Amino acid sequence: MKSAEKLNLTKSMALLKEAVEITPGGMLGIRRPYNFIEGEYPVFIERGYGGHIVDVDGNDYIDMLCSYGPIILGYVEDEINEAAAEQMKKGFCFSLVQKLQNDLENKLIELIPCAEMAVIAKTGSDVTTMAIRVARGYTGKNHILRCGYHGWHDWCVENKGGVPEEISKFTTEFKYGDLNELKEKLEANKGETACIIITPVGHPTAKDVITPPEGYLQGVRKLADEYGAVLVFDEIRTGFRAAMGGAGERYGVVPDLATFGKAMANGYPISALVGKKEIMKVMESEVFVSSTFFPNSLEMAASLKCIEILQRENVIEQIWEKGEAFLKELHHIKARHNAPVTVSGIPPMPFITFDKVDEDYKERRREFYTQTIRRGLFVQPYHHWYICYRHTDDDLKYALKCIDEAMEYVMEKYPVKA
Repeated sequence: MKSAEKLNLTKSMALLKEAVEITPGGMLGIRRPYNFIEGEYPVFIERGYGGHIVDVDGNDYIDMLCSYGPIILGYVEDEINEAAAEQMKKGFCFSLVQKLQNDLENKLIELIPCAEMAVIAKTGSDVTTMAIRVARGYTGKNHILRCGYHGWHDWCVENKGGVPEEISKFTTEFKYGDLNELKEKLEANKGETACIIITPVGHPTAKDVITPPEGYLQGVRKLADEYGAVLVFDEIRTGFRAAMGGAGERYGVVPDLATFGKAMANGYPISALVGKKEIMKVMESEVFVSSTFFPNSLEMAASLKCIEILQRENVIEQIWEKGEAFLKELHHIKARHNAPVTVSGIPPMPFITFDKVDEDYKERRREFYTQTIRRGLFVQPYHHWYICYRHTDDDLKYALKCIDEAMEYVMEKYPVKA
């Protein structure tokens, strides 16, 4: 198997050279693709369509990162953009709220099992942090037990640079899938734990994705009740993907609070905290939350239209069906090449990680993602992938071909050492 030809990324690299002079790193956080494989990944995107993106150099890719999750339908969805445009004619940023707030919050309460009240915000970090403040205000306790990625704010950020130790000490991480460890940490913070916040579909390495072990989420629910902690499901990734009501609905466990975002409006910036009325009502007087832009209705119009399409077109059922077939083929590719990888994920969120079987595992990973991007598949090694509604059967068939060819090339170049 030959290597695919290197992409022409001349314009992307020129724009990057400019960008690093005017913004730290050229762009923030995990959106620095040149950190994955320098000179191989596009940095600047020109446009998107369906399940594809096109970079500034004209390279076309099947996009299975989906903007890290918000694109659940596809790029440039006319119905959603038209709904936002109609709202724009009325205005969308006022000192007071518009009726669309009630419309959207009522829809969320209708769809999400734990939702008796709802608050609309803009980002995932907004609402996970809001959930923490609400839980602390409700319980009068300070300690947080967390599992998963919950954003960039001080209480949960993984890189502790710039975060006072006094803040970090109030948050303790626990391992996904291990009820004994969770119980031990609840015991160690007995009487002090305000909440347990967990990504219900697991991320044990912060990269791979696993279905909840049998009885695990039910066990977490029971422990939260036993120790008087508010149970928060961080559904930023799984909301409107695992089910319309999130992973809580799919796996039959009702948390006290839940956060939704990403797929809520197919790319428009919006998120929501929902939960039990008794807990949510602390925001009326005891807990302060406010933002100039939270009441903006443009995103609410987009979200209502997105939810309408998700329901009307049975989108979740279709992406699960596509994803089940895709995951099955990933397992076949692994077996065919005897590849030292782990195939993980739920159907809408597949992933491949490279096992640490010898000192070449990083080289295999680097080469695999070099070969996939050269072949026109946009994925990356440090975040799971997504399947969206506009990924056609041909798109997914070609994506599997890219993965198969890349894996064959990798295993020929870096066979596992005895």
